[in-house]
Amino acid sequence: MESIPLPIRLTLYKLLVELRYCEKRAHDLFLQNLVKGTSHLALGQEAIAAGFGLAMEKGDYTFCTYRGHHHTLARGAPMCGVLGELMGRQCGLLAGKGGSMHLTSVKHGVMGSYAIVGGHLPIAVGAAWSAQYRGSRQAAVAFFGDGTTNIGAFHEALNLAAVWKLPAIFVCENNLYMEYTPIRNVTAVEHPAADRAASYGLPAIVVDGNDVDAVYLAAGAALARARAGDGPSLIECKTYRHSGHSRADPAKYRPAAEVESWLERDPLPTYRARLLAHGVPESNLTNIERDVLAEVDRATEAAKASPPPAIESAFTDVWADGGAQWRN
Repeated sequence: MESIPLPIRLTLYKLLVELRYCEKRAHDLFLQNLVKGTSHLALGQEAIAAGFGLAMEKGDYTFCTYRGHHHTLARGAPMCGVLGELMGRQCGLLAGKGGSMHLTSVKHGVMGSYAIVGGHLPIAVGAAWSAQYRGSRQAAVAFFGDGTTNIGAFHEALNLAAVWKLPAIFVCENNLYMEYTPIRNVTAVEHPAADRAASYGLPAIVVDGNDVDAVYLAAGAALARARAGDGPSLIECKTYRHSGHSRADPAKYRPAAEVESWLERDPLPTYRARLLAHGVPESNLTNIERDVLAEVDRATEAAKASPPPAIESAFTDVWADGGAQWRN
């Protein structure tokens, strides 16, 4: 594997810790009944968000699914804004009106979390087309689950992106299960994303989605390809969620041996051990963990102290008159 400078590796580790600790805090807040409705956690899948988040440039676009807390944080969105949005508070990224499944922060390039499976892929293609037309060198990166590969929008988006050689990157977070159904039970190929790449003239790329170094390098190569005008990439990252599909799912359908095997490949302790093996003092890593936990604690208290949205805010940011004025 290509060598990655130590400062970048330490930044990747800090990102992993931030995403893990913040997601665990979201879980705790849900159990305290402070997060209303359900939420879809990405515990175990942080290496994908961290690797891409660090490789992307400020102006690039992120499009993610309802399991998008970690992707939003990885692009630089504030913890207080994310946790506040989950709790429906005014300090939230969307002033408390979007919730867990719709995190958006245009300021940080996060162009939405989408609850409709596959619905964001054509939108990402549109963003990539805009970047190509404007010559901005921006790239649009769309993250999606393995189940999305059997939805029409996946194939339509890939085809058009390939035909127009758009600066789009499609990242399949293959955690082996669509919701409760194993992807292998309903898909004719072993790799639901990568094995379809050839249909659109793209190389099959499969990455260990629990290895943040591997993801970071794959992301860098795909982004360079997009900026050079060489068209889209389709990357399948093999990973595993530690919990059920949502907080309402106890995930009893997964074999115990399978869960145990994947927990042994947890991206956070695995990367910590790698850094120690490369000579990084353990005190350095402990300090990172301590500082991140303090940051999460501060963000949590700030979000708790923020009031819920005012009643009148229900009528803001929801209306368009149908005319062309918004285009100007």
